[in-house]
Amino acid sequence: MSKRGHVSETPATALLRFHKVVFTEHPYEYLEHGGAEHSAEVLGFDPFTVVKTLVMQDQDAKPLIVLMHGNRKVSTKNLARQIGAKSVEPCQPEVANRHSGYLVGGTSPFGTRRDMPVYIEESILALPRIAINGGRRGYLIGIEPQVCMQVLGAKPVQCAIDL
Repeated sequence: MSKRGHVSETPATALLRFHKVVFTEHPYEYLEHGGAEHSAEVLGFDPFTVVKTLVMQDQDAKPLIVLMHGNRKVSTKNLARQIGAKSVEPCQPEVANRHSGYLVGGTSPFGTRRDMPVYIEESILALPRIAINGGRRGYLIGIEPQVCMQVLGAKPVQCAIDL
Protein backbone atom coordinates (compact mmCIF):
# COMPACT_ATOMS: atom_id res chain seq x y z
CA MET A 1 0.00 0.00 0.00
CA SER A 2 1.36 3.40 -0.88
CA LYS A 3 1.77 6.04 1.78
CA ARG A 4 -1.22 8.29 1.17
CA GLY A 5 -2.85 10.80 3.46
CA HIS A 6 -6.29 9.23 3.10
CA VAL A 7 -7.28 5.57 3.08
CA SER A 8 -10.47 4.35 1.38
CA GLU A 9 -13.56 3.99 3.54
CA THR A 10 -14.03 0.87 5.68
CA PRO A 11 -17.16 -0.21 7.61
CA ALA A 12 -15.38 1.20 10.71
CA THR A 13 -14.70 4.66 9.27
CA ALA A 14 -18.20 4.79 7.73
CA LEU A 15 -19.73 4.10 11.17
CA LEU A 16 -17.54 6.74 12.84
CA ARG A 17 -18.44 9.33 10.18
CA PHE A 18 -22.13 8.45 10.64
CA HIS A 19 -21.72 9.21 14.37
CA LYS A 20 -19.79 12.42 13.50
CA VAL A 21 -16.68 11.18 15.32
CA VAL A 22 -13.50 13.07 14.46
CA PHE A 23 -10.55 10.75 13.87
CA THR A 24 -7.06 10.87 12.42
CA GLU A 25 -5.78 8.30 9.90
CA HIS A 26 -2.46 6.50 10.33
CA PRO A 27 -1.60 4.10 7.48
CA TYR A 28 1.57 2.02 7.93
CA GLU A 29 3.36 -0.91 6.35
CA TYR A 30 1.60 -4.01 7.73
CA LEU A 31 3.81 -6.82 9.02
CA GLU A 32 2.34 -10.33 9.40
CA HIS A 33 2.40 -11.19 13.15
CA GLY A 34 3.89 -7.74 13.89
CA GLY A 35 0.99 -6.83 16.15
CA ALA A 36 0.46 -3.59 18.03
CA GLU A 37 4.15 -3.34 18.92
CA HIS A 38 5.09 -3.12 15.22
CA SER A 39 2.48 -0.49 14.36
CA ALA A 40 3.41 1.56 17.45
CA GLU A 41 7.09 1.41 16.50
CA VAL A 42 6.68 2.44 12.84
CA LEU A 43 4.17 5.19 13.67
CA GLY A 44 6.14 6.47 16.68
CA PHE A 45 3.33 5.77 19.16
CA ASP A 46 3.61 4.45 22.71
CA PRO A 47 2.45 0.78 22.54
CA PHE A 48 0.35 1.46 25.67
CA THR A 49 -1.81 3.87 23.58
CA VAL A 50 -2.20 1.48 20.63
CA VAL A 51 -5.31 -0.57 21.39
CA LYS A 52 -5.74 -4.13 20.13
CA THR A 53 -9.17 -5.41 19.13
CA LEU A 54 -9.40 -9.04 20.27
CA VAL A 55 -12.28 -11.30 19.26
CA MET A 56 -12.86 -13.87 22.00
CA GLN A 57 -15.63 -16.26 22.97
CA ASP A 58 -17.20 -17.53 26.16
CA GLN A 59 -17.85 -21.15 27.17
CA ASP A 60 -20.93 -21.23 24.91
CA ALA A 61 -18.88 -19.98 21.90
CA LYS A 62 -20.67 -16.61 22.09
CA PRO A 63 -18.30 -13.98 20.64
CA LEU A 64 -17.20 -10.83 22.41
CA ILE A 65 -14.64 -8.11 21.79
CA VAL A 66 -11.93 -7.03 24.21
CA LEU A 67 -10.03 -3.77 23.71
CA MET A 68 -6.57 -4.04 25.27
CA HIS A 69 -3.36 -2.00 25.42
CA GLY A 70 -0.90 -3.02 22.69
CA ASN A 71 1.73 -4.00 25.25
CA ARG A 72 -0.55 -5.97 27.60
CA LYS A 73 -2.44 -9.22 27.34
CA VAL A 74 -5.83 -10.31 28.62
CA SER A 75 -6.20 -12.35 31.78
CA THR A 76 -9.02 -14.55 30.49
CA LYS A 77 -9.68 -15.78 34.02
CA ASN A 78 -10.17 -12.22 35.36
CA LEU A 79 -12.24 -11.25 32.34
CA ALA A 80 -14.54 -14.29 32.66
CA ARG A 81 -15.10 -13.56 36.35
CA GLN A 82 -15.97 -9.88 35.66
CA ILE A 83 -18.42 -10.59 32.84
CA GLY A 84 -20.10 -13.56 34.56
CA ALA A 85 -18.80 -16.21 32.18
CA LYS A 86 -17.41 -19.62 33.14
CA SER A 87 -14.49 -19.17 30.74
CA VAL A 88 -13.22 -16.94 27.94
CA GLU A 89 -10.73 -17.81 25.22
CA PRO A 90 -9.50 -16.22 21.99
CA CYS A 91 -11.39 -17.24 18.86
CA GLN A 92 -9.51 -19.09 16.11
CA PRO A 93 -8.55 -16.56 13.39
CA GLU A 94 -11.05 -17.89 10.83
CA VAL A 95 -13.86 -17.76 13.44
CA ALA A 96 -12.84 -14.23 14.48
CA ASN A 97 -12.89 -13.18 10.80
CA ARG A 98 -16.42 -14.57 10.39
CA HIS A 99 -17.75 -12.79 13.50
CA SER A 100 -16.12 -9.42 12.80
CA GLY A 101 -16.16 -9.30 9.02
CA TYR A 102 -12.52 -8.19 9.16
CA LEU A 103 -9.27 -10.09 8.71
CA VAL A 104 -7.30 -10.74 11.90
CA GLY A 105 -4.65 -8.03 12.00
CA GLY A 106 -7.17 -5.57 10.58
CA THR A 107 -10.03 -6.02 13.07
CA SER A 108 -11.78 -2.87 14.21
CA PRO A 109 -14.39 -2.87 16.98
CA PHE A 110 -16.40 -0.44 14.83
CA GLY A 111 -18.63 -1.67 12.01
CA THR A 112 -18.38 -5.38 12.79
CA ARG A 113 -20.50 -7.84 10.81
CA ARG A 114 -22.06 -9.16 14.02
CA ASP A 115 -23.15 -7.22 17.08
CA MET A 116 -20.96 -8.37 19.96
CA PRO A 117 -20.56 -7.08 23.51
CA VAL A 118 -17.42 -4.93 23.80
CA TYR A 119 -15.24 -4.77 26.90
CA ILE A 120 -12.51 -2.15 27.30
CA GLU A 121 -9.58 -2.30 29.70
CA GLU A 122 -10.46 0.45 32.19
CA SER A 123 -7.02 2.14 32.10
CA ILE A 124 -7.48 2.85 28.36
CA LEU A 125 -10.24 5.31 29.28
CA ALA A 126 -7.74 7.47 31.19
CA LEU A 127 -5.69 8.12 28.03
CA PRO A 128 -6.26 11.38 26.12
CA ARG A 129 -6.15 9.61 22.71
CA ILE A 130 -5.74 6.09 21.44
CA ALA A 131 -4.81 4.50 18.12
CA ILE A 132 -7.09 1.61 17.16
CA ASN A 133 -7.56 -0.41 14.01
CA GLY A 134 -9.58 1.34 11.33
CA GLY A 135 -10.81 -1.84 9.65
CA ARG A 136 -7.89 -2.82 7.46
CA ARG A 137 -4.42 -4.28 7.97
CA GLY A 138 -1.88 -1.47 8.11
CA TYR A 139 -4.40 1.20 9.10
CA LEU A 140 -4.90 2.73 12.54
CA ILE A 141 -7.17 5.61 13.44
CA GLY A 142 -6.69 8.05 16.32
CA ILE A 143 -9.73 8.73 18.53
CA GLU A 144 -10.62 9.70 22.07
CA PRO A 145 -11.15 6.48 24.08
CA GLN A 146 -14.61 7.62 25.27
CA VAL A 147 -15.80 7.06 21.68
CA CYS A 148 -15.63 3.31 22.45
CA MET A 149 -18.17 3.77 25.24
CA GLN A 150 -20.39 6.22 23.31
CA VAL A 151 -20.51 4.40 19.96
CA LEU A 152 -19.97 0.76 21.02
CA GLY A 153 -21.44 0.77 24.53
CA ALA A 154 -18.12 -0.72 25.72
CA LYS A 155 -18.07 -1.82 29.35
CA PRO A 156 -14.92 -1.19 31.43
CA VAL A 157 -13.12 -4.24 32.84
CA GLN A 158 -9.83 -4.79 34.65
CA CYS A 159 -8.08 -7.75 33.04
CA ALA A 160 -4.71 -6.46 31.75
CA ILE A 161 -1.52 -8.34 32.52
CA ASP A 162 2.00 -7.49 31.43
CA LEU A 163 3.37 -9.32 28.41
